Amino acid sequence: MIKKNIRQNILTQLADSKTEFDILVIGGGASGMGASLEAASRGYKTLLLEQSDFSKGTSSRSTKLVHGGVRYLAQGNLSLVLEALRERGLLKQNAPHLVKDQSFVIPCYHWWCVPFFTIGLTLYDLLAGKRSIGRSVPLSKRGVQKALPAIKNSKLRGGVRYYDCQFDDARLNINLCQTLFEKGGLAINYVEVTGLILKKGMVRGVKAIDKETDREFVIGAKSVINATGVFVDQILKMEDPKARDVIKPSQGIHLVMDQDFLKGQEALMIPKTSDGRVLFAVPWHNRVVVGTTDVEKQVAELEPHAEETEVNYILETAKLYMIEPPNRGDVLSVFTGLRPLAAPTAEGKKTKEISRGHKILVSKGGLITLTGGKWTTYRKMGEDVVNAAVSRAGHPKNKSVTKNLKIHGHQENTDLSDPLYWYGSDRMIIDDMIEKDPEMGEILSEKLHIYKAQVVWAAREEMARTLEDCLSRRIRALQLDARESIRIAPRAAEIMALELGYNKGWIDRQVQEFTHLASGYLLN
Repeated sequence: MIKKNIRQNILTQLADSKTEFDILVIGGGASGMGASLEAASRGYKTLLLEQSDFSKGTSSRSTKLVHGGVRYLAQGNLSLVLEALRERGLLKQNAPHLVKDQSFVIPCYHWWCVPFFTIGLTLYDLLAGKRSIGRSVPLSKRGVQKALPAIKNSKLRGGVRYYDCQFDDARLNINLCQTLFEKGGLAINYVEVTGLILKKGMVRGVKAIDKETDREFVIGAKSVINATGVFVDQILKMEDPKARDVIKPSQGIHLVMDQDFLKGQEALMIPKTSDGRVLFAVPWHNRVVVGTTDVEKQVAELEPHAEETEVNYILETAKLYMIEPPNRGDVLSVFTGLRPLAAPTAEGKKTKEISRGHKILVSKGGLITLTGGKWTTYRKMGEDVVNAAVSRAGHPKNKSVTKNLKIHGHQENTDLSDPLYWYGSDRMIIDDMIEKDPEMGEILSEKLHIYKAQVVWAAREEMARTLEDCLSRRIRALQLDARESIRIAPRAAEIMALELGYNKGWIDRQVQEFTHLASGYLLN
């Protein structure tokens, strides 16, 4: 379990010049957390440093899917699909409290659509092998109408149902972090790497600063892994200012609406929109997430914003398929993420055509950089990059154990009707907190089922340092309903301040900063 005083204990260790880590990972998103857990579970002395909060960027802004990638199958990338389907099965096995089966329906409006996708998705099932979670089947027009009551009936010929998985990205990230601590590793947020330590031309650690106190550290490490997502080029240039860019950021947005948008529990999948993209509408925590876009970006940002053209694209596309299409007033929240796609060597390649597979690069100085990838394959990415670090630095070749490593919160037969199911086994502890102290049962939001105990838990056990950490990533209020998150912000800040020992000035600043941030998740 991560305790609230662990931060100071870690900073004390970092201040000790004698401390040297076997593997130091820069970046607290999916790839960085996966690499850190991989390293710690093998017995290597491991430290993860994150400049902001864990999964602050891309890793909390996904489409919430654990999937093999139907689109990759259409592109003929069988190796990527096979890898992702294997990892889908492992993630479902190791984190059943966060990963659940999700049926998807493709509506068909052309005669060839049903047989075409039935054949393709049957292959998808076969590639999954023993880890298949359901058989793809063709649906009649009536079958599609029953599965997707909100779908347009005009010219509808039928459809196809297939299965993948759905999850909560930021919650998985924090559970991985808790598992990392349980395996002897360390992770700390709001500690930014400002430079690399070079000895005889080789990377032997990092320089870093605690952004809360401005305290600087020099941290030794035998291996340094750059897993900073869309910011990997910035770290690469700390070693070689002339290093070429290896990342091509691609922006994707999602609109969050009420569950009534779909009028059911099955997800909608449009395999090819007007410009060749894929569009999903996926049930998530009694809401529906609709997306995504694929827009090339020139500059990586920690808090990107949706472009008006992206919002209009999603709403206009939904209008083509929905009987009662959503409008701007139906959007409860809009969140935006940047994909860290591996930059193509050929010019003119569109971001939607760039492989989602991961790549590992080793610099002349031994800096190991992990690029590309997606949440579904986070474990395999971690295994591969740690293998590279072990080979490069001569660490003992301990075997990977993450294929069958249960992730913190692991709980079989999770009751998905429980609004707090995503706490897994920690749910009982939160209930116990409320039973022992009824004040912990104070309801902050009936709409989002948020209790005082959850805010306390986020600060006490999940390393939440700011109001945003709590309401955006520990409790998913900001992505589920931006206006409601703004409403409860003052009370949540008061609870956090009492738990962390902060004063009224901290509360006021946090509420002001969060309100400004959350306003960017609203459509005017």
